[in-house]
Amino acid sequence: DEQPEVQGPAVLVSTERGSTISPIEYSDVSAYRLSLTEDTKALNQLNTLIQDGKEMASVLYTYRSCVKALPQLPESMKHSQADLYLETYQVLDLEMSRLREIQRWQASAATKLAADMQRFSRPERRINGPTITHLWSMLKLLDVLVQLDHLKNAKASIPNDFSWYKRTFTQVSIQWPDTDSMREELDDLQIFLSTRWAILLNLHVEMFRVNKSLTEFSVEDILQVLIVFAVESLELDFALLFPERHMLLRVLPVLVVMATSSEKDSESLYKRRHYLIVNHIGAIRAEHDDFAIRFASAMNQLLLLKSTDGADVEWCKEVKGNMYDMVVEGFQLLSRWTARVWEQCAWKFSRPCKDVGPSDSQELSSSYSDYEKVVRYNYSAEERKALVELVSYIKSVGSTMQRSDTLIADALWETIHAEVQDFVQNTLATMLRTTFKKKKDLSRILSDMRTLSADWMANTNKPDSEFQSLQHGGDESRGNFFYPRPVAPTAAQFLIYEVVSGGNLRKPGGLFGNSGSEIPVNDLKQLETFFYKLSFFLHILDYSATIATLTDLGFLWFREFYLESSRVIQFPIECSLPWMLVDHVLESQSAGLLESVLMPFDIYNDSAQHALVVLKQRFLYDEIEAEVDHCFDIFVTKLCEAIFTYYKSWSASELLDPSFLFALDNGEKYSIQPMRFTSLLKMTRVK
Repeated sequence: DEQPEVQGPAVLVSTERGSTISPIEYSDVSAYRLSLTEDTKALNQLNTLIQDGKEMASVLYTYRSCVKALPQLPESMKHSQADLYLETYQVLDLEMSRLREIQRWQASAATKLAADMQRFSRPERRINGPTITHLWSMLKLLDVLVQLDHLKNAKASIPNDFSWYKRTFTQVSIQWPDTDSMREELDDLQIFLSTRWAILLNLHVEMFRVNKSLTEFSVEDILQVLIVFAVESLELDFALLFPERHMLLRVLPVLVVMATSSEKDSESLYKRRHYLIVNHIGAIRAEHDDFAIRFASAMNQLLLLKSTDGADVEWCKEVKGNMYDMVVEGFQLLSRWTARVWEQCAWKFSRPCKDVGPSDSQELSSSYSDYEKVVRYNYSAEERKALVELVSYIKSVGSTMQRSDTLIADALWETIHAEVQDFVQNTLATMLRTTFKKKKDLSRILSDMRTLSADWMANTNKPDSEFQSLQHGGDESRGNFFYPRPVAPTAAQFLIYEVVSGGNLRKPGGLFGNSGSEIPVNDLKQLETFFYKLSFFLHILDYSATIATLTDLGFLWFREFYLESSRVIQFPIECSLPWMLVDHVLESQSAGLLESVLMPFDIYNDSAQHALVVLKQRFLYDEIEAEVDHCFDIFVTKLCEAIFTYYKSWSASELLDPSFLFALDNGEKYSIQPMRFTSLLKMTRVK
């Protein structure tokens, strides 16, 4: 019709189902022959629980006090007190039955939700995790439980009515034959109603009760998935409807609290996941492989450049610049990886192992030292394996970069020289003619910087024909061209760079602190970019010392604090983390780790260097030397036994009849997995 649209959309009372709700409740899944039967069954159960929970939330939200409506008997009707108690009990019993139903429902919902989380935490479900629909269903059910708990806590009339109900029950049940079960049920309901956050506490208990029966931290894995999903849905606007956003805002704090382990109340999920290397070893492995390939490619390009006469200038600059970038990236990787080891070590020291030793006896547990609790018994097999891998990555990358020192030194120095001269002779010269022309003080400081830093000799090193061809650009651009040289900036030049930067170009009191608003944005960005690069120059010029610092893992051996607190002269080698890692490789018989078995011995080298150079204590060096000699003797003995056993088993398996092995049901146990002893057998010396 012609009626103008001056109203909002009509709101109709309707019982139609939404278009996103399946009218057949996923019953067609079996027709597609997909492995979704278990998931869809769980989805239907969750959705049913959500619907029932919403109805119970309505009951709590609309609950009104019955006691307020009770009539007050006059003195003349005191003889009818028993009848009033009976009538009151009958009225309140109807309301209390609804509360008992809510109590039973929340218990079943908590059990179902905890079991569903545990199902997705099983190893076989790590790849095929919960769908988006399943995540929403879990969050919605959790939201219903949160709302019920809030409503139960907020309704002061409920405990008031319950106290009247209990009083009337005491009066009217005197003549009843058997009331023990009713009293027990009444006590349970009283605990439920009087305990704040009883529903969420029960859910937490259910989750970690199921959790303890299977793998460690399994429920927390799905909790992390739910937290990340909720955060991403809020930040990326995945939640289109505001009720959904509101629901996420309600459940997100609860999820974070739930993620706190019941055994370590102060230990949060994200801290544990951040500090333990085993949770990051997959990404670290990918970073190592990617960097190793690209660093080798950059080295090949540099070697090709060195063997090529008359190479193009731009290609030279690109190859050497790429080599410089790879070195910076390598330093950053080593820094992150070493920080991982530091952080995990500190994490373990701050959280000693509680269940010590093979026995649960308190007498035996009390005999172990504090150092054994933080080192020897505080690393699981997976954590030791991950630490061995990371130590081998740090040492192998550091060794690769150290070996290429002499090959890439000229390229690094030339790149730094080119960066500095391009800034001083080109960028800074332009700024002095434009931006800082009227700023006398700044202009004087920057001119001094240019005078100290500019390498005018670089302009005369070009071939005469090339230099003459560059002069056609005019007098103004004649000084903008220079020939990079492998010449590092001096200490005075670095000092004036730092004086000009002031640490932060825009901070109050800095060189540009009061005039930053007057400097064009592009010029300020160029200044900031140069001073950002400046922070890497000193570390790259001090190449060998930087690598030594980044690959120093000697802190893993030192234990002076625990020697003092334990009041012993020395700990056995079984408590020494470097030897624990070596022994783990030998005992695990892992083919992938066997070639890295010598890497943990480098920790002894680092600690000995630290003892002599930093601590300047010869007795510490002697202790380290004695321990590593003893450990190496044990290592050689164990390695010889492993090699002898391996080749003896291999030769024996070769003599077995293949048809006999094929006929056996357990024939695979006679097959020998290949071990990588070749590289170890080729070793002629150990550093």
